[in-house]
Amino acid sequence: MAKRGPYEKGEAKRAEILRVALEVFAAEGYRGTSLRKVASACELSLPGLMHYFGSKEELLTQVLRARDEEARGRIGDGGLTDHLQVIRDSAETPGLVELFVSMAASAGDPRHPASALFSERYEEYRASLAERLSRAMDEGALTRDVPPDRLAVMLIALVDGIQMQWLNDRAVDMERPVTDLLALLAPDRRERGG
Repeated sequence: MAKRGPYEKGEAKRAEILRVALEVFAAEGYRGTSLRKVASACELSLPGLMHYFGSKEELLTQVLRARDEEARGRIGDGGLTDHLQVIRDSAETPGLVELFVSMAASAGDPRHPASALFSERYEEYRASLAERLSRAMDEGALTRDVPPDRLAVMLIALVDGIQMQWLNDRAVDMERPVTDLLALLAPDRRERGG
């Protein structure tokens, strides 16, 4: 049976706050957005907004969680090209890239609200990417010179690092280094007769 009453309304309001915060941070950036703006867009006061989240860091952590869930929904069970699309999409939301990089640095402290999110995120992301890389290897699109689990770690490090460079210089292409690395790992087509 569906929940009704104050709990249901509270969950709906919390979902609205996350949706609005995701949109505002994507458009205006991490540093340029005040929580008052998010609260106002949700027709709440700042204390009203904070009623739904224990702290600013908790709200920002949940924004990143929502962003990751959206990205997972777009990737689905697809191949490596879907991961490249997520990288391309990031260039359209610099505020979320900025938020991600800032929160990733803070999440190194196990007491930070984002610590658990990043631990879970990297564990799941490594496993998912390793599975996709393994399929690509089975299909002959990549060599087996580097095991898929280690290659997944390398690709994630590359993507995270290129995001930091991109924040400092928007002329940096976030997708190109990933496609270059994958091209280096592609089997020589002459050896396959193609």
